[in-house]
Amino acid sequence: MSWIDKILPSGVRSEESGKRSSVPEGLWKKCVKCDAVLYRPDVVRNNDVCPKCDHHMRIGARRRLAIFLDKDGHEEILTDIEPVDRLKFKDKKRYRDRLTAAQKSTGEKDALIAMRGTLRGLPVVCVAFEFNFHGGSMGYAVGEKFTRAAQLALEEGIPMVCFSASGGARMQEALISLMQMAKTSAVIERLKLQSVPYISVMTDPIYGGVSASLALLGDINVAEPDARAGFAGPNIIEQTIRQKLPKGFQRSEFLLEHGAIDMIVHRCDMRDTIGGLLAKMTHQEMGPPDEAPPEEEDAVTATGDE
Repeated sequence: MSWIDKILPSGVRSEESGKRSSVPEGLWKKCVKCDAVLYRPDVVRNNDVCPKCDHHMRIGARRRLAIFLDKDGHEEILTDIEPVDRLKFKDKKRYRDRLTAAQKSTGEKDALIAMRGTLRGLPVVCVAFEFNFHGGSMGYAVGEKFTRAAQLALEEGIPMVCFSASGGARMQEALISLMQMAKTSAVIERLKLQSVPYISVMTDPIYGGVSASLALLGDINVAEPDARAGFAGPNIIEQTIRQKLPKGFQRSEFLLEHGAIDMIVHRCDMRDTIGGLLAKMTHQEMGPPDEAPPEEEDAVTATGDE
């Protein structure tokens, strides 16, 4: 109870509290870029992109896969893979305790979710990073799940799509984490040798070992607008080379201009664009276009943003 509630007459307090309780929670959302207060169902219908300034808000891995894959027929795979504290690492807290806290707060076992389904009727294996889990860092479980998902795509000859959002390798797993860079890169090379398409989609942000391995090894490298991608952060680079970096350095627009990525795709166009690319690469035809967006009530409950 606030201080003003304490000095108001009891009848006024009960009346006001009744009014407040009738307003649904989470009905409004503020854009971190333009500070506009947005009606959440409108934001959800727009795939968590600000309708005012077009800022692509960060979203969770499950939400991203839900809006990317076809609604029917997709299923989560490789759910048995869990992180292991082989080094018994401890800094201010035990790594085991950090994992438990991250699992409790996100509801995920680790920072990567893998699903098998269809995209506009085309079969696909799709993985997405959960940035809220240790900054989407790549340890044993992430590398192993990515590798097995790629092997499944390889065995069945179906394309693979990866949505990356990561701070890099997980320092609590040391060399075990760094090994995942080579392991994921090797399986991507096997996909390429067997002509199985692999499309990498970079979302904000992508740094460290993930950017130096699986994120930039796609047959086609895609990025969302204004996403950041690089190995080291701009501040570290400036301190190292003692020079001021160009404006927009490491943003997707800068990377496209300098040939580091192939295209920038708006989130609302991601299904059609990648579906069209996969259709051409696999010599298949896409299914019919999407239906109308969900109703407001369904849209509010479907949201899973970070």
